[in-house]
Amino acid sequence: MSAAILIAVGLSLVSAVAYAAAAVAQERLAARDGGAGLGAMLRSGAWWSSVGLNSGAALLHVVALRFGPLTVVQPLGALTLVAAVPLGARAAGRRVSPAEWRGTALTLLGLGALLITASGPAPHRVLSLTAALAVAGTTIAVIGLLSRPGTRPGLRHAAASGFASGVASALTQTATVAATDHSGPALSPRVIVVAVLVAAFATGGLLLSQTAYRGGLGAPLAVVTLANPVAAAVIGLTLLGQGLQGGTGGILLGVTGALLASWGVVVLTRVAPHGAPDPDPASVPAPASAPAPAPVDDEHPVAAVLALRAETATAEPALVPRQPGRNRLTPL
Repeated sequence: MSAAILIAVGLSLVSAVAYAAAAVAQERLAARDGGAGLGAMLRSGAWWSSVGLNSGAALLHVVALRFGPLTVVQPLGALTLVAAVPLGARAAGRRVSPAEWRGTALTLLGLGALLITASGPAPHRVLSLTAALAVAGTTIAVIGLLSRPGTRPGLRHAAASGFASGVASALTQTATVAATDHSGPALSPRVIVVAVLVAAFATGGLLLSQTAYRGGLGAPLAVVTLANPVAAAVIGLTLLGQGLQGGTGGILLGVTGALLASWGVVVLTRVAPHGAPDPDPASVPAPASAPAPAPVDDEHPVAAVLALRAETATAEPALVPRQPGRNRLTPL
């Protein structure tokens, strides 16, 4: 494995952790605000925090794309779920469950097989301006179909978000390679147009994922995690010549690795954290003025990382200001 691939893998690891934290922040915000519009989100500090986490993760991802092919970097996005397993167990004060170990092992085994077959030199081919515009137009049409009103809007928006993010990554690789290969001006018309498309698809993917997480984090995050590398890998294999090594055996190993990693992702998204049993709500008096806690998605271990549950928090004694004159005796 080349040094460039090792750098790409290391950057992808850090990026995956940041993306996991951003996903949890988005899920908590969506659960709390429900159907709040774009204006309300823009006024929310929590939403801007998730944007900051996504931006940092995206920056690391951009650098990783400069060193590794799409067929290597994009599947490593599944490490977002793997990184959440020990963090979720630690936050819940429990051990990692057998199902979580199984999902983690399947995901890592599948990604390892993909790394063996997809490892190659640093990317050097880029999309032409015509090809980039064709990819953008096709992606917009697919997103439009998935965003139409109908059943299961969360999963369809999650698929649209994954496709938008995967295409944004492919276009990002084209922009970074074209701007740094010294074959032409750094700010050529192709680089500028592709950069605008990247910004549009990245923003669209973020907003689509926000709406997808309104119904919970588990299934939508799995769909986003799987749709993203699929879109990027299709572009890398068909338009950028980023094939698999090892001939027929390499292709079979790569397909097997992709299936194992997908199975591991599904297992991880279906695992519910095993925390302490919840107290009976009827036996716990709640203050009349206490706000109802925001719902927390328990279908995914990522949700246990930052989503603090109200019933597990230590009760704080109420601080009541001392009233003047309360210690004086009332005259009879």
